[in-house]
Amino acid sequence: MASEYRSGAPENWFVDPVQLGVPGVRRESEVAEENLLSWQTDALCSQTDPEAFFPEKGGSTRDAKRVCTSCDVRSDCLEYALQNDERFGIWGGLSERERRKLKRRAS
Repeated sequence: MASEYRSGAPENWFVDPVQLGVPGVRRESEVAEENLLSWQTDALCSQTDPEAFFPEKGGSTRDAKRVCTSCDVRSDCLEYALQNDERFGIWGGLSERERRKLKRRAS
């Protein structure tokens, strides 16, 4: 093992960010398969405090919605929540109550 380091860095020194699950980096297979949840890789909420997106009853949704306003996958997130009838949390910048209203108007 010591000989491995004499000639410089070990051969396996590099860690691919895709293998680490770095936000914003998608695996080729995810893009090719059009994985239904692959948008979550680019979601800004995955890089922040998850409690902000699931506030207690009567709690503020302001911080979560602020994150959503600049998120590139906001529409994918909202579409997922509507299709899967997500009952809790902020999804695509909307609360559960706001999503219910949106669904009623669309019907």
